Amino acid sequence: MSGKNKKQFGVWLDSQHATIVGREDTDSGDFVIIGHEKADIQGGNSNENAANNAERDSIQKFFKSITAHMQNVDELHLTGTGIVQEQFMKHLAETPQYKNTITQDSTANKMSDESLVEYITEQFS
Repeated sequence: MSGKNKKQFGVWLDSQHATIVGREDTDSGDFVIIGHEKADIQGGNSNENAANNAERDSIQKFFKSITAHMQNVDELHLTGTGIVQEQFMKHLAETPQYKNTITQDSTANKMSDESLVEYITEQFS
C-alpha cells in the first residue's frame, strides 16, 4: 500500500474512541494525528428495541465523525480492537464517497499517539 500523492489515512479505533492519522499536507508530508473522536454513551432505555436503535444510531454518528476527518480517501489502514473495525469497514463500503477506498486492517492494542503515527507510517512505506 504505497503511493505518492495518494490520500492515505490510518485509524485506530475501539467501540469508544478513535484516533485518526493523516498526512500533514493531505497527500504528502509526514503522518500526524489529525483528530480524536469519542463515541456517545447511551443511557438506559425503556426496552430492548429502543436500546438497539439508540446503539445503532450512536455507532453511525461515531463513524460519521471519524470520516469527517478523512475527505477523498485513497488508502486507509484500520487498526484497533474488537469487531467495531469490521462494522466501520462495512460502513465505508456502503458509503458512496468511500466505496473505492483501498482498506487494510490489523489488530492492535491501544497505543500512544506517537506510536500510532510510527505504526501507520510503516504500513504505507
